[in-house]
Amino acid sequence: MGAGLHEYPLIFFTVIGQSVAGAFILMASILLMKSAESQHRNIVISMFGLWALMGLGFLLSMLHMGSPLRAFNSMLRFGSSALSNEIVSGSTFFALGGLYWLLSLLKKMPQSLGRVWLVVTMISAVVFVYAISRVYQIDTVPTWFNHYGSLQFILTSFIAGPILATLLLRIAGFDAYKVRYFVLISVVATIASVILVTAQGFDLGSIESAIQKASNLVPDYASLMGWRTVCLSLGLACWIYPLVKIRNPSVFTLILSLVFILFGELIGRGIFYGLHMTVGLAIAG
Repeated sequence: MGAGLHEYPLIFFTVIGQSVAGAFILMASILLMKSAESQHRNIVISMFGLWALMGLGFLLSMLHMGSPLRAFNSMLRFGSSALSNEIVSGSTFFALGGLYWLLSLLKKMPQSLGRVWLVVTMISAVVFVYAISRVYQIDTVPTWFNHYGSLQFILTSFIAGPILATLLLRIAGFDAYKVRYFVLISVVATIASVILVTAQGFDLGSIESAIQKASNLVPDYASLMGWRTVCLSLGLACWIYPLVKIRNPSVFTLILSLVFILFGELIGRGIFYGLHMTVGLAIAG
């Protein structure tokens, strides 16, 4: 019982993977705009941050499996296993995005092919996020077998992805004020997330087996989710303040915002894993 900290490799992998996917989609959309052509190379270079984080995420996921060889074995049931689908879709997104970055950096990517490649990689990012959310739709785990977890996983891309994209664009020399609408995406997603976790908190009281009650799995559910909301709010505030002043946010301000938001999402993901329970002898609710 607790906040699922024993599953820290998966906590970090899922949050990092979804954040990177969301950030890539937004950065790719900027690259597809003609107005960004003059800064194209700088933006591509800054994308290294995405693939470095993605590599770290996959490394952590292998720690959960115990051996890198198990990661390869888990791909063998692609199409019939949600876990295999997650790993294959994540690897595909990583490979497509990494190759685009490398070829563009070496000036070996033709412009026409590059635009198509970006769109295909954006689609693979969406598939990856969806695939992660499907892994935990397990009918013998009543606390996960619902729409709450899946939607929270998807919302992470909309909460943390925009700030990560804004930070990397700012590092590339792009005027972050020009993409101020990114913060609106995060704000709307955060509000939706708070509504979801509140509704889930009420539903937990109706889930129990002959062995345990779901509400006892994370006794501090309300307070932990409260701290998560505080972290997300602080992160958004750091991001919004300079925009209200009609200023280009500084790199330091955006880093601070990203840290707060990622920490908030890690708290929420820890709670998700902490809510794991099996059906047991009987289910009520």
